[in-house]
Amino acid sequence: MDKQPRAFRKLHEGPGAFIIPNPWDIGTARILAAMGFEALATTSAGMAFSLGLAEGAVSREATLGHCRQIVKATPLPVSADLEKGFGDSPESAAETIRIAAEIGLAGCSLEDHTGDRGDPIYDFGLAVERIQAACEAARSLPHDFVLTARCENFLWDRPDLDDTIKRLQAFEAAGADVLYAPGLHDLDTIRTVCDAVSKPVNVVMGMPGATFGMQDLAEVGVKRISVGSALARLAFGAFVQAAREMRKDGTFRFSEQAMGFAELEGFFAGDGQ
Repeated sequence: MDKQPRAFRKLHEGPGAFIIPNPWDIGTARILAAMGFEALATTSAGMAFSLGLAEGAVSREATLGHCRQIVKATPLPVSADLEKGFGDSPESAAETIRIAAEIGLAGCSLEDHTGDRGDPIYDFGLAVERIQAACEAARSLPHDFVLTARCENFLWDRPDLDDTIKRLQAFEAAGADVLYAPGLHDLDTIRTVCDAVSKPVNVVMGMPGATFGMQDLAEVGVKRISVGSALARLAFGAFVQAAREMRKDGTFRFSEQAMGFAELEGFFAGDGQ
């Protein structure tokens, strides 16, 4: 049980940065594993879209079922995007960690977004208490578990860098293993965040705005690079573009870009689960 979590933590301790891509189903998880990536992360948005739902509308049971599928799909360690967890209180944050560990996840992220668009960010005190409770739960587990603490200010029209850093520093002091503030759009800001904390920092690429290479990000101090829902949105975008071509033009030129059976099935060789 603890081989994957130890391997996952070791990735955060090596030199440079590493990419943790985000599959949204069993097939995409196996493709990424076959291509040589060393760890995977779920995407709450990609999962929701694959179920025909908006982000944040997936039930606890469906979320856990999805995570189990991704964990079982490959031998790689998996970190789950569990949004705010399964409740608002510190106790619910701790319960989320215990449940995540039970289904075989090597780690997960918890965010300070409330799920309420009218009041999107937890008050500072509650946000820190939730991460502290989650960290205590993680440390009580019989095996290693990597907890990522997210500050969502920049995704909810609150581009307050000082408050974001204050929160990330408090999350670090509470025991979080990885720190994450999605929505940072320039290298100077990313560098400032990395310099403000001592734990590994995750950034997300593939969002609208500036996109930087792995080397650029490593040079400013980033340890882990995820892509969130970008791969899922890319795939859905290609699907919709093809459907529009059929509907509007009655043509099928999209098929020229489709991957062949042999190449696609090559990713799944030996995966008969």
